[in-house]
Amino acid sequence: MIIRNIILQVLGYLYPPFSKVMPFQTFRYLACGGGNTALDIFLYFICYNFVLRHQPLHFGLFDMGAHIGALFMSMAVTFPTGFLLSKYVVFSESNIRGRVQLFRYFVMVAICIMLNYVFMKIFVEHLHFYPTISKIFTTVLVVIFSYLTQKKFTFKVKKA
Repeated sequence: MIIRNIILQVLGYLYPPFSKVMPFQTFRYLACGGGNTALDIFLYFICYNFVLRHQPLHFGLFDMGAHIGALFMSMAVTFPTGFLLSKYVVFSESNIRGRVQLFRYFVMVAICIMLNYVFMKIFVEHLHFYPTISKIFTTVLVVIFSYLTQKKFTFKVKKA
């Protein structure tokens, strides 16, 4: 809980200029989600360019493009960090049981993975955008979906 308190203190310090524009929860989501998204894009870049070196992954019967492999590699890190930030920093007032939140978060992330996959396929393979630029465009679309899903489903507050 020490890390949570430090994050909340830092966000509380940074929030005042934004207080007239958005509620604190939205600011927390944008800050935490933005940090996790920046981490995701950074890890994607590293995995695509330096770990996979633009080379496809071979799985016997099928190949996975490096742009898709890097997507899954970066999400292996940002899934748990995203859940923990959402549960303990952004939507901490949710009264839904933790395991239900985790299951719902998993379902939401699975949908986001599919959206990421579809958008990356479209941007890279059909529109011929550079993979990192495609990842940024994809991220913007998926973040909007993710925020609405988390607020209204995953971490909603049940009425007593």
